[in-house]
Amino acid sequence: MKRDNKVRILVGTRKGTYVVEGDPSRRHWKVGPAAHVGSEVYHVVADPRHPGDIYAAVNSGFWGPTVQRSRNWGKTWKEIATPLSPMQKDRKPLFDDSGNQNEVERPIANLWHIEPGRPSEPDVLYLGADPHLLFRSSDLGASWAPNRAMNEHPKRKDWSPGAGGACLHTILLDPRSPDRMYVGLSAVGTFRSDDNGESWTPTNRGVEAPFLPDKHPETGQCVHDVAMDAADPDTFYRQDHGGMYVSHDRMGRWTRIGKPLGDDFGFTVASPSTAPGRAYFVRLDGMARVTGEGHFQVHEWNDRTRRWRKLLSPAAFPGHFGVHREGIATDTLDPPGIYVGTTTGHLFVSPDAGRSWQLVRYSFPGIHSVSVASPGAR
Repeated sequence: MKRDNKVRILVGTRKGTYVVEGDPSRRHWKVGPAAHVGSEVYHVVADPRHPGDIYAAVNSGFWGPTVQRSRNWGKTWKEIATPLSPMQKDRKPLFDDSGNQNEVERPIANLWHIEPGRPSEPDVLYLGADPHLLFRSSDLGASWAPNRAMNEHPKRKDWSPGAGGACLHTILLDPRSPDRMYVGLSAVGTFRSDDNGESWTPTNRGVEAPFLPDKHPETGQCVHDVAMDAADPDTFYRQDHGGMYVSHDRMGRWTRIGKPLGDDFGFTVASPSTAPGRAYFVRLDGMARVTGEGHFQVHEWNDRTRRWRKLLSPAAFPGHFGVHREGIATDTLDPPGIYVGTTTGHLFVSPDAGRSWQLVRYSFPGIHSVSVASPGAR
């Protein structure tokens, strides 16, 4: 079997999907296949169980949302099944014969996140969508089943969308337990299931909702992104509208850690498997939604020492940069690579856990998501 040593950055943008290929040093990059030109691609992810397989959440104002798959690292793509909302499935009209509006689920607006299942379930995929919908496929996307406990949640009528929509944007699977998983919804908060999605428990204790009269409700927090510490799956790092947080008890309680940074608003967080106890955040000015220090900056949180570290000097990349919720990723190499895509179409790479940085020489459309496929056999 031929060894494939390429590192691939998978980039979802406002105008398509890009695959950026690099060598093991992670210092030389070439922009390779591009696809879905003109469409909003909110998430692109490789399936580590099937090297070469990539999935993209493609959204179009003309053709609607579709799930797309490539089986050759992005050289060619094919549309696979896209789930239907309850409204579409039941085919209920918006209005009855008398002209009265029916209370029915509105159709899927956008697809937000695709999560490959565990190694023990090689054909399973999960999909998060707007409005606050979760789906599961047991046949690699040939069909999808709704998670009824989430999609028909009794408190659902009280949930509000965030500025980006009613998106279910985070899906995390506990690697030790086949029955435990987590989701994040904007602007609702995080939930944990301990019975493989049959029921869901809100997990927002300690997280402030600064925009609500009740600052600490059970739900209503606008979570932006969550990362699991790969070395300790009980530990999570959370970027919320109301700050940066850590939990050490499976999201049972959250502790705010971002206050020393001043404005700890942001959209994204990542934690590499080869640097346990470390998390990387991109802090933004909460009003302007751009890096507030006048230059590109990534902050590293060390959970052992409880200290922050800035990774770039002000002179490195001056300017104002925005970052979306899927805009940061880390790889599985040692030292870990850090990858950040911005709304201005810049793609930054650190091959050495933030000690040095480079800018990929290519002008992308505004970047929605970044993920990484580390080297593997093919």
